[in-house]
Amino acid sequence: MRLCFASNNAHKLDEIRPLLPASVELVSLAAIGCHEELPETQDTLEGNARQKAQHVWDHFGVACFADDTGLEVTALHGAPGVYSARYAGPQRRSEDNVAKLLQELQGQSDRTAQFRTVVALVLPGGEVHEFAGAVPGRITEQQRGQAGFGYDPVFEPTEGDGRTFAEMDLTEKNALSHRSRAVAGLVAFLNG
Repeated sequence: MRLCFASNNAHKLDEIRPLLPASVELVSLAAIGCHEELPETQDTLEGNARQKAQHVWDHFGVACFADDTGLEVTALHGAPGVYSARYAGPQRRSEDNVAKLLQELQGQSDRTAQFRTVVALVLPGGEVHEFAGAVPGRITEQQRGQAGFGYDPVFEPTEGDGRTFAEMDLTEKNALSHRSRAVAGLVAFLNG
């Protein structure tokens, strides 16, 4: 089965590729000729994931799945949430987002948070399926680690061993991550 992953984020492609069954030929947006920025105008993770996958199906005719991920911080009433990628502004720079998050949490004793991912799959005929995954954790006071991307240097999963996602290799992160949990639902559906 040929399936497009609606993301231009190479890190996400690297994370997802080893999780998919061998029967799936994963293709990138560039491989199907999609070089435009995909729309993300919804106010929920579910809405954005559906919107991106539907856009690819409508304009390129390729079965597609898309994800949207948010970091939901308890002390910030769920922020940055759906706005995680552009928390510090439209430039979408991870360094700026992390700096703003750490500043917002200065002096906060409750640093609990969760990463949540929603994957939307659009199949030929317009059939849509959604899969979700979440991982609880806490926001560290300082960045730790060089691996990963986004908020990984400040997110320490509860189920881990005290390391941030950025201190783990890809296999270790995939064993715990929100994205791998959402993709597991997708894989179970594709294998079913």
